[in-house]
Order: sequence, then structure tokens, then C-alpha cells
Amino acid sequence: MQAIVCQELVGPAGLRLAEVAEPRPGPGQVRIGVRACGVNFADSLITRGQYQKQPQPPFSPGFEVSGEVLELGAGVTGIAPGDRVIAITPHGGYAEQVVADSKRCVPMPAAMSWEHGAAFPVVFGTSHVALSHRARLRAGETLVVHGASGGVGLTAVAIGKQLGATVIATASSAGKLQVAGKHGADHLIDSSQEDVRARIKELTDGRGADVVYDPVGGELFTASLRSIAFEGRILVIGFAGGSVPQIPANHLLVKNVDVIGVNWPAYAELNPEVMTESFQTLIQWYLAGSIKPHVSATYPLKQAVEALDQVVSRKSTGKVVIAAS
Repeated sequence: MQAIVCQELVGPAGLRLAEVAEPRPGPGQVRIGVRACGVNFADSLITRGQYQKQPQPPFSPGFEVSGEVLELGAGVTGIAPGDRVIAITPHGGYAEQVVADSKRCVPMPAAMSWEHGAAFPVVFGTSHVALSHRARLRAGETLVVHGASGGVGLTAVAIGKQLGATVIATASSAGKLQVAGKHGADHLIDSSQEDVRARIKELTDGRGADVVYDPVGGELFTASLRSIAFEGRILVIGFAGGSVPQIPANHLLVKNVDVIGVNWPAYAELNPEVMTESFQTLIQWYLAGSIKPHVSATYPLKQAVEALDQVVSRKSTGKVVIAAS
């Protein structure tokens, strides 16, 4: 089969299209014919040796796929060859086939396209668990979403609205803000032109935001900390801006602020019930038409490096997807 293989840990430059042996499922695993694979910022980290659970070369990146079950490993029940599934993988999705733990596969509705299936789990799963489970976002509260036109940011806007919040979106250009506005954001802040802290305070009549969803870090985190409401919660999703902020603890003390880390993949091993319940809710919302992945670009497998560059350079909006077959 064909796969995009990371030959050395030098970033996307170390990726090559190669012919490799078909994978074989072990006990509790299934082999999937990949129809599509979602592209994530973390794909670049794993190719640089900077991911939390780091494989050694050669390996293929790719954490989320949609496809058809081809083969069952020993002991697998509840799944049959031919089933349409969405699967979370530790890596390996940039390929025509991949092996996944059967417990990390969920049935894929017939009404969902392959592209939507591959664009769904990481970004919607992260945002739903972050906002509902970790931040306990309530109807009527004010949510600020940084990087609001990106993969996770756009889903945070949609889920925030679904949970009844007033959503303030920040992004680095007018074009990106327009995308966030189309997905339900109530207020828009151009972080390249406006004082983010001052605008959040202005839009909340000086009170500040109840919850901040931050996949960017850097100066935006500092602005969030200075414009958070009493008992506000800041969700640390990632550091797409490249700078990991340092948090002055006295600022947390003054307003009783929570800074909450969100490592969504950890739930698969440490508390899978949270992930399962989240997926059930999200699939129901999708089938009801309440949420929908925004796929801004789809690339063939041979152009996977170009697809990843679109995400890493923050040129894309929503999700970028690789069509493996």
C-alpha cells in the first residue's frame, strides 16, 4: 500500500510517499481502509519528535481517519468487516490502510461524508470536552475563542453557541473573522489590528469573559488573563502562536481564576467514558444539523506535505483533509 512516511525527525520535510507493507491487526484491533484523514497541527509536532507519545521513524503521521473495516483482530466484537467507522489512531493515518484499537472506533453515520468523518473527531472532540466537561460552560456566559477560524477554534465557536453562550471570536485577519461570523460568533475582534484586552472588556461592559478558549498562547494568553471575569476559566488548548506563556500566580489569586489544561487524547486511556459520551452528543448534534465540519481544502495522499503546510502556516480555515482513496 502507499503511505506518507516520516523518515527522520526534521519536521514535514522528512515526509516521503512510499510503498509499505499492509498492516496486520493484533488482538483487539481492526484494519481499516482509509478513505480520508484529518490534518492537525500536532502532525507537525510528531514529525519533529515533539509529541507527548513519540514514535521513532519510520512511521506515518495522522491521528484521525474515516474508512471501512477490512479485517478484525482476535477478540474484536461489535464491529464487522465493511462497517463505516471513524477511528482515533496514535499515528498512521496518512496511508491507504491503518490499524486502530477497536475501542477507539465509533460507528460512522451513513449520512456523514468521508471528509466530514475525518474532520470530525479531534477538533469537535477537543472543543466539546474542553467547554462542557472541563470549563463547565453554561448558557448565558461569555466565551472568548482565540484563533477562531482554525480547526479547533471554529468548532469551539459552534459548540459555544450550541451550549447557549455569547461568543467573542478573535482572529488575525478580517477574512478569517468572516468565517467565524458565519459559524455563529456574536462579536469579532481582529487581533492584528485591535487591542484584544480592551475590546473584550468593552464587549462585556467591563466584567470580562467567563471562559476563554486558547489554542494560540503567547500575547493572547496574557490579554485573556487581564480580561477574565471573576471565577473565569481559561482553557489551554495549545500554542499555535509558538510561544508558551508563563502564568503569574498572583493574577489567578486576585480573581479566583482557573487555568485548565486540555489534553483530549488522554481520555482514551484514562477516562474513556468522557470521550464516549462526548462523541454520542456530537453525533446527535451532527445528525440534527446543529454542527457541521468546515472543510476548507482536501488534498490527495501524495500532496500530504502541502496539506500539512496549510495548517502549520495557519493559511487554512476550519479543517484540511487528506483523501487517501
